[in-house]
Amino acid sequence: MVKVLPQLNFLIIILVLLGSAMFTKAIVKENNSNDPSASSNSIRSHFSSADSALAHWIKYDEMKTLCESLAVILMKEFIQLFGGYKIDWKKIFFAGAIMTASCVMLQMFILNDPLDMWFLSLPVAIPSDKPLNSSLSLNKTSTEARVKRLQIISGSPIVSPNPPIDLNLSVPIMPVAALVPPRGKSRRRRKDSKVDNISKVVPPSPPPRRTVPSRMQKFIWSLTPKEALLYAKKEVEHAPAVMEDDPDLYAPIFRNVSVFKRSYELMELILKVYIYRDGARPIFHQPHLRGIYASEGWFMKLMEENRQFVTRDPEKAHLFYLPYSMRQLGMALYVPNSHNMKPLSIFLRDYTNMIAAKYPFWNRTHGSDHFLVACHDWGPYTLTAHEELTKNTIKALCNADTSEGIFVARKDVSLPETTIRTPRKPLRNVGGFRVSQRPLLAFFAGNMHGRVRPTLLKHWQDKHEDMKIYGPLPLRVSRKMSYIQHMKSSKFCICPMGYEVNSPRIIESIYYECVPVIIADNFPPPLSDVLDWSKFSVAVAEKDIPKLREILVAIPMRRYLTMQINVKMVQKHFLWNPRPIRYDLFHMILHSIWSSRTSNSIWCLQPGFMVKCSKFFELKHGWTFSGKTGGGCQNEKWGCRKDDKAKESP
Repeated sequence: MVKVLPQLNFLIIILVLLGSAMFTKAIVKENNSNDPSASSNSIRSHFSSADSALAHWIKYDEMKTLCESLAVILMKEFIQLFGGYKIDWKKIFFAGAIMTASCVMLQMFILNDPLDMWFLSLPVAIPSDKPLNSSLSLNKTSTEARVKRLQIISGSPIVSPNPPIDLNLSVPIMPVAALVPPRGKSRRRRKDSKVDNISKVVPPSPPPRRTVPSRMQKFIWSLTPKEALLYAKKEVEHAPAVMEDDPDLYAPIFRNVSVFKRSYELMELILKVYIYRDGARPIFHQPHLRGIYASEGWFMKLMEENRQFVTRDPEKAHLFYLPYSMRQLGMALYVPNSHNMKPLSIFLRDYTNMIAAKYPFWNRTHGSDHFLVACHDWGPYTLTAHEELTKNTIKALCNADTSEGIFVARKDVSLPETTIRTPRKPLRNVGGFRVSQRPLLAFFAGNMHGRVRPTLLKHWQDKHEDMKIYGPLPLRVSRKMSYIQHMKSSKFCICPMGYEVNSPRIIESIYYECVPVIIADNFPPPLSDVLDWSKFSVAVAEKDIPKLREILVAIPMRRYLTMQINVKMVQKHFLWNPRPIRYDLFHMILHSIWSSRTSNSIWCLQPGFMVKCSKFFELKHGWTFSGKTGGGCQNEKWGCRKDDKAKESP
């Protein structure tokens, strides 16, 4: 006769389980009796330290072992007592449900807020100096690391009336608004907002700056700005020769690497720039970071973010920055197709007069220690309404045409014209093919601007298979090979001037490791005050365009290989880094401005005070300077003297 398992036996098993639960609860309470934090209902106070958390973990592990032992004993008794009975599976399912509920109740009895708590096994950091000879040593090291880094993370935010200051167990919750993209913005505005927020992207950290001895620091800090400039000028003139190779500087591409290195080190040590906060957006303080005129925007952005060179105290400044964007000025005030730049020049004239009236710094030097950075073609022409702004300030211009009388060589700075297509990735596509993968001799494609490009196409378009000379790149050609691929596949890249002397192709050639061929008379190449362009480029006079192929073919392969290597080495000095590093384009431009400030100015004495005069402009009130030797403005102490009759500087 088959026996049926009575329901009374189920009740007996459940009572035994509940009894074991209460028994375990009593054990935990007894173990926690000496721990005042154990009676708290808050997880924050219960685990206020790593020691209490570890103690609770050990107690939990003991309780778990005890429950497992009880479960094994009960299972053996169950099999021995009822092994011969026929089992009713419906009742077994019912019993399983009751046992599951009992286990949940068991946790609720034993633990405080058990369902809100996760015990996470954190990643283990094992020192590299400890050998892992066996699994035993690995387990030991891992266990010690986990005990040291044990953390308890709550599954939901926890509010405690008295939370400990040094403990935060809650998981940060992202606001819903931060996860949902803003609506109501056009695609263009969203793209611009990404560009404006480019500084939020954390780029690689720059290399650490070399420390300066404390004595030198104290000496520099003790100098006034005037004395510091005189000290820097003297140090540069007596710069020691570089005896050992600097891994950051490649000597063959510099005019004088020793002078440059000493001048650069002094700039890092001394230079302070004051930025005028006057002026409203978008003309002031709003950089334009895209396109062929992006240089002025990137310099403005990085200059205003800089903490090393920028000072808030104008009395400590060696240079004063006029933070306007020529690109933004044209977009704001220029009337399309009017060909009238007078409103733009009047605007800058009024701004300069306001600065001169509001602050004493402009009138102190007549603007010769002020500088501006403008990359638009119209940059020089918008300065002419203000005489001192045109003649005295240090101008960093892309349109560096020496034949027009506005840009002054050795005082002003030839600014690189860099094309930035993706502001969030300014270094995108940088690099090129090796020489064996450059089948083309020369390449050019562009609009027919100015007087040089039509002449270039007239002589060389469709004349030779290895010379690809186009107007705008035809669609049939660009489908097979893009503009950038053409530059990366050419040995020489032709860089003719457009409406003005500069061309973005010069820096593009360097980006794509193609030797630039510059065709522009009266144009000092960018940063030519320190870089020797003859070592990594070819200059062709406008009148020699018919001889272009002959000039290029005549260059020996050995010389070309040297030039191409030099292009690669000079590339780092023309890169915009979201976070500037030593010797990159931001620092190179700033150094050229600094160098102009130290080398092209001299301090002259007047009764009671000193006046800074520049050899490039006439000093008023009876003071002139006509050269380093002879003429006016000479004195044993300051290199100056008073001229009773003011003479015009040459």
